[in-house]
Amino acid sequence: MILPIYVYGQPVLRKVAEDITPDYPELKELIANMFETMDHADGVGLAAPQVGLPIRVVVINLDVISDDCPEYKGFRKAYINAHVLEREGDEENMEEGCLSLPGIHENVKRSNRIHVRYLDEDMQEHDEWVEGFLARVMQHEFDHLEGNLFIDHLSPLRKRMIQAKLNAMLKGKVRCGYKVRTVK
Repeated sequence: MILPIYVYGQPVLRKVAEDITPDYPELKELIANMFETMDHADGVGLAAPQVGLPIRVVVINLDVISDDCPEYKGFRKAYINAHVLEREGDEENMEEGCLSLPGIHENVKRSNRIHVRYLDEDMQEHDEWVEGFLARVMQHEFDHLEGNLFIDHLSPLRKRMIQAKLNAMLKGKVRCGYKVRTVK
C-alpha cells in the first residue's frame, strides 16, 4: 500500500524517533509499504517519520543506481533501530534531495565513512563501518530518525535562498508526482 509522504512542516519530521521492539505490530507489512511508497516516489531511501511514524525504521533501495554503480545491484535493505555511532574520513559535498522536501536540491557535506548499528528485518543486530554513497544515504535517512532534515546542514545564506519554497510547503503548496500529507 502506498502511504502519503509527510512534507516539511509536519511535526513528526522534527521528533527524535524511538527504537521499537521485535514484536512491533505488523512490522513486515510496514516495511513492505515503505518500500512500495519509496519506489512509487522514485526515492532511494525513506524513513518512518516521513510516513508519519516516529519510530526508527528506514528502507534503502540502491538497486535503482546499479547501472552506474554495479556494486549496488540488488541492494534493498531495511534498517531497524538504526544509529550512527561515529563519523570519520573526509567530508564530501554532493547534491541531495528529499521526498519530504519536493523540489529542493542542495549540496550537503557528509562524512564518507560511518560506523552504524542496526537490526535487519530478521531482527539480527549489525555493527559495521559503511563507506561511499551508501554512507551518504544512511546519514541522510538516519538524520530523519533524529528529527533532522538535509536543509539543516545548509549555510544560513542557502537557507535564506530556499525560504520561499519552504514557506510554500508550510502553506500546503506542494507539487510532486506522489501522495503527500502537508500541514494545511
